[in-house]
Amino acid sequence: MTGVDLVQENGPERLDFKQKLYKQLDELLPPDVIIASSSSGLKMSDIQSAVASHPERCVIGHPFNPPQLIPLVEVVGGAKTSEATIQRAITFYKSIGKKAVRLNKEMPGHVANRLQGALAREVYYLIAEDVLSAADVDDALSWGPGLRWGIMGNMMLNHLGGGPGGTEHFFQQFAGPMTISWKSLGSPVLTPELQTKLVDGVHAEVGSRTIEELEAERDEILLGLLELRAKRSERSLPTRSRPIIEPGEDFNSSQDCDDVFGAPPSL
Repeated sequence: MTGVDLVQENGPERLDFKQKLYKQLDELLPPDVIIASSSSGLKMSDIQSAVASHPERCVIGHPFNPPQLIPLVEVVGGAKTSEATIQRAITFYKSIGKKAVRLNKEMPGHVANRLQGALAREVYYLIAEDVLSAADVDDALSWGPGLRWGIMGNMMLNHLGGGPGGTEHFFQQFAGPMTISWKSLGSPVLTPELQTKLVDGVHAEVGSRTIEELEAERDEILLGLLELRAKRSERSLPTRSRPIIEPGEDFNSSQDCDDVFGAPPSL
């Protein structure tokens, strides 16, 4: 590979594979080329441990499916990643319209997949306990809190939930009840029987619709939401400029990825 500034690695989610691949890439690429991984769960410190010459240019740049639509990219370095690499990676992702979020600390599964995993655990528990069907739990999410989450995150919604008193009043009023409610959350075991129950529930919800039809429905609504958010941002921010990459810092990248830490690619 010649004439590149960034290589986006999208190999299988296996540490041994990625370590071998990174070792090869380190030997093939000039030292100033960033090697970014789409890994959804592995730590960069473990991956770059196999890199002998320039581990400082290795970084996690984890996009989300469908990557051509979802703006989020999680950027996190390993123990040997340089600050310059992290900043160059963030600049690149922003330059192609992505929402780059920097993680200050390595965590298995990074952040967004951990959040999805926590939610999925409770969803499976509620279905396992016959509280409601797969279709109804999906409706409860997508027509309830999911609509708000498409606009603002948890912390900003807490601020609004506190009314005129904001976040301070929110925690004064809800810290106790929330803490108590956490104790009732479930920890289901994905036995073969429960998996069959979950699968049957999904097929009942899907009906005759194909994967292609469901993807088209998802993408159409996603595009509408992204367009609405973009218009809102333009109105809210009178001086909004696109991040600029300094001369000599053109990049090439692939946006494909596999999310396997609690987040199937279809999510």
